[in-house]
Amino acid sequence: MESLVKEILACTKCQLWKTRTNAVPGVGSRECLMFVGEAPGANEDIEGKPFVGAAGKLLTDLIKEVLGLDRSQVYITNLVKCRPPRNREPTDLEEKTCWPYLQRELEIVRPKVIVALGRHSSSYLLGKIGVTFKTMEEARGKIHAFPILGSQVPLFSTYHPAAALYNPRLKDILVQDFRRIKTYLGGGIDKYLG
Repeated sequence: MESLVKEILACTKCQLWKTRTNAVPGVGSRECLMFVGEAPGANEDIEGKPFVGAAGKLLTDLIKEVLGLDRSQVYITNLVKCRPPRNREPTDLEEKTCWPYLQRELEIVRPKVIVALGRHSSSYLLGKIGVTFKTMEEARGKIHAFPILGSQVPLFSTYHPAAALYNPRLKDILVQDFRRIKTYLGGGIDKYLG
């Protein structure tokens, strides 16, 4: 993991390195739940850590209040490791360029469950297993098998916490989806931790 983090921090494989303050590798525990967002925002770019802004606070609250876990007990990362300028959406090329980093994170962390947060990470990860992504409404809450080193890992999709900041109705849906994850894990979420 140390080697991967160094590689991410020094990456110049796409144009995003020219406008970033910091690349943002994932953080957290191994062999646990892995949350995959879209790309770093302004706060993440400054701090060099994923989900530290307002969306990160909401994610942390959901992890604690719904799943009953501390943020340090899960792994949090993004599909794209550098902030796109002006918080624009990442391009297909940027996602494709960063995919090997996320793939290596998946192989090193070996998550018990993957939670794709938002349209970009959901679409990309579902596409990797041949599932066509149409809308978040259709994708959310479903379970798919995602292969990692010969194992099939449950993959859930739900809204990105940032979406709930702009549309408060989505917070209730996020809570429902997190409850569904907890129910899927049988409430005994501890058995999915390393």
